[in-house]
Amino acid sequence: MRLFLDKFSTRIGKRVDGVSRETRQRLTAYSWPGNVRELENILERAVILATGPTLEIGPDILGEPVSATAAGPRLALEDVERNHILNVLGQTGWVIDGPKGAATLLSLHPNTLRSRLKMLGIERASHDRS
Repeated sequence: MRLFLDKFSTRIGKRVDGVSRETRQRLTAYSWPGNVRELENILERAVILATGPTLEIGPDILGEPVSATAAGPRLALEDVERNHILNVLGQTGWVIDGPKGAATLLSLHPNTLRSRLKMLGIERASHDRS
């Protein structure tokens, strides 16, 4: 989540220092039917609408949570991050460094991205079947 907040706050030119407790609870309770793209869109909209340094996402932006049994299995935030990184790596052909590399698209230092890959257990051999 921090990755998206940093990306959007930089792009939009707003300072976002954190997320309110209620917003964290609301994000955790939400079923995320759109997975990482939905999370990205909601966070971008919330940053645009933010009026202070603490991000607040009300039910008007997120909607009411749906139970996990009704919506299917919920993804943990780590799973959302893993899916997003894998998506970006796929777009870049697993290029990490350089102006068109995944680290640039993710607004991360290449070494930070490499650390995240290791932490999330992402290896090219297990995901790149081209």
